[in-house]
Amino acid sequence: MNILYIVPYTPTPIRVRPYQLIRSLAQLGHQVTLATVWESPKERQTLDQLRQEGVEIIAAPLAKTRRIWNCLRAIPTTLPLQAIFCDSPRLRHLIDQVLLSPTHSFDIIQVEHLRGVRYGAWLKELMPARQIHKRTPIVWDSVDCITYLFEQAAQYSGSLSRRLIMRLELGRTRHYEGRMVNHFDRVLVTSEADKKALQELAGTTAPISVLSNGVDLEHFCPSESLRQPDTVVFSGKMSYHANVTAAIYLATRVMPLVWDEKPGIRLVIAGSQPAPAIQQLAKSDPGRIVATGYLSDMKLPLQEASVSAAPLLYGAGIQNKVLEAMACATPVVATSRAVAALGVQSGKDCIVADKPEAFAHALLHLLSDGVMRRRIGAAGRCYVEKHHDWRQIATHLETIYTSVIHESPST
Repeated sequence: MNILYIVPYTPTPIRVRPYQLIRSLAQLGHQVTLATVWESPKERQTLDQLRQEGVEIIAAPLAKTRRIWNCLRAIPTTLPLQAIFCDSPRLRHLIDQVLLSPTHSFDIIQVEHLRGVRYGAWLKELMPARQIHKRTPIVWDSVDCITYLFEQAAQYSGSLSRRLIMRLELGRTRHYEGRMVNHFDRVLVTSEADKKALQELAGTTAPISVLSNGVDLEHFCPSESLRQPDTVVFSGKMSYHANVTAAIYLATRVMPLVWDEKPGIRLVIAGSQPAPAIQQLAKSDPGRIVATGYLSDMKLPLQEASVSAAPLLYGAGIQNKVLEAMACATPVVATSRAVAALGVQSGKDCIVADKPEAFAHALLHLLSDGVMRRRIGAAGRCYVEKHHDWRQIATHLETIYTSVIHESPST
């Protein structure tokens, strides 16, 4: 297949879903053209690496001033900020040129996330008007239902300002997301909960398929020689509001109960751009709470940790932090929300605990029982090998593409 894949941010090993799907589709022999924006030299380097793997790249810079202008433009409209934040007239121009080129004939087009959906809506109008690719089906990978996420954030976020922003954006997002669901030939999400939420917004049985997330099983792998005793890790992008709320909850509600019994346990909060509240936690208890900041490779803190904690109080989709820890055979203690999209069994593949006391008890149990740590870690690794190999996920996407193309009216 010849695939045009539009992503409103540079696919990177951190923005793992588009990055791995694009690479995997290319490895399966498909011709993938990635249309995206970049914001830094590091992101341009990632695009060069994808180009070396056989992906055709068309990319435009997205300056901070442009993002600010996009948000200002949205204020007097009914558009949610998420939908316009990454808008780039330059990228639309480049996509237009590619579509007009006689050397490109796409079998399918995919757009990523609510931040990218306007590119898809624009193409739905542009292609018939230009008499080009007018029957090419367009797939929208919503990834998560953002309305579903915002509803939870408005209630559970630890930041008052964040709760207010979510409530202000919620009405716009709910209306826009529900309208977009019926706009495309197929919609993708990462979990059944997100599918149900989108269908309720759309008010119809819209064509929505669940496409799970995977994990790079070769990169995220066990390394028992690196294990450090008495270490709990919480991983992820630490500027993301759900992670900030979870980190504060872990450090202030759960770990004090652990430290009452084992004062020497270290908490490592591993991830880039730690919010001021997380930096303050590390300063308040230096040595015992560590905020790593940016790491070039997230597997190392997962391989080093005795236990991985995923105490999310709200969220949508699949939590990659859980999959990556399991792939490293690091036993996971998680809230129900963190594993809601997975088919794991508590006590076998991980331990699920929702109250601070139960979460602390589970951490203490694992920290004190090496046999149990190894058993649950090994079971977690087997689980992701069976259900979350990116090659399997990409093959499933390939099947969805074939179905959508066959269902699309012929020219």
